Amino acid sequence: MTQKRILVIEDHLQLRENIAELLKLSNYTVDCAADGKEGVEKAANNPPDLIISDVNMPTLDGYGVLNLLSKIDETADIPFIFLTSNTDRKDMRKGMEMGADDYITKPFEASELLNTIDTRLRKKFHAENTIRMKTQSMEAFFSEVNGMQDFLNLFEHRETAGIRKKEVIYHEGQNPRFLYYVQKGKVKTTISNSDGKELINGLYRAGDFFGYLALLENHAYSDSAAAFEDSELLLIPKEDFFALIYKNRLVSEKFIRLLADDVAGKEEMLMNLAYKSVRQRAAHILLSLCSEDGSTMPSGEQKVTISREELAQIVGASTETVIRALSSLKEDGLLELKTRDIILKNPAALRELLD
Repeated sequence: MTQKRILVIEDHLQLRENIAELLKLSNYTVDCAADGKEGVEKAANNPPDLIISDVNMPTLDGYGVLNLLSKIDETADIPFIFLTSNTDRKDMRKGMEMGADDYITKPFEASELLNTIDTRLRKKFHAENTIRMKTQSMEAFFSEVNGMQDFLNLFEHRETAGIRKKEVIYHEGQNPRFLYYVQKGKVKTTISNSDGKELINGLYRAGDFFGYLALLENHAYSDSAAAFEDSELLLIPKEDFFALIYKNRLVSEKFIRLLADDVAGKEEMLMNLAYKSVRQRAAHILLSLCSEDGSTMPSGEQKVTISREELAQIVGASTETVIRALSSLKEDGLLELKTRDIILKNPAALRELLD
């Protein structure tokens, strides 16, 4: 496994050398900078896996370093840990609002520093891996599987179906006739309890397939599907799909992996329902939607457009309970609530709730 490289920005020579030695003994590759200006230059020229920076430095302080690096695409998402001797909550909050991932107060134990680094690197790996799985496009699908001309032929000369928001695509209990592919928009799948209340158990975006589980298992749909927003779908008859599945082993393997991902996703959803509070589940869903569909505002805040009812269906709680959870997050300064828009004022602090 490739060694992770950490950039240490610290103007105090002895502390800088001590941190570098500790990290090298822990099997990290270390690069050092004696001030903020040098740190920004090194990070921009050769982005590290993680940055540790002192807050109070001459010429350019830690806040300035974080601000400059957040504006560079190659360094904007690098985990950033502040070192500070100041325990004032206002200063800590300022750093978190700017996008810092963590704070360590001087003096600190070696184990505290190493544990914090390990946590941030693991979270970065998990986030990147999740994004790769969820944002796999049609082009990636084709490039992953060689000899896909047979699959491409399925898409030739087929018209897309326009589906209006909330329009039903199929109902629970119906027998499947198509494999569905989302060309544009979003589609939700839902399950209902005996009282008729719905829980969203799947959300599919452009580049996603859905409806294949019932096809492969040859039974009626166990959920319902409807347009989450105005969408365009491509419908592939099940006869054509099965002909390709039986003919092309690589395509079969691809859909087996999709099924495995579905199982893992359902397990994670059940774990969240069992062990996470509604407040934590709402934060998790908002951050997930924000990373995939949210828009960044000029202020750096991020916006998600979703109704309270739709959010409640994904969270798995009543609308009233979710509204109370959102109000609580608003009172903590983490959210701003509008009619359909939810503004994430401090995504970094919101992520802290998931720990």
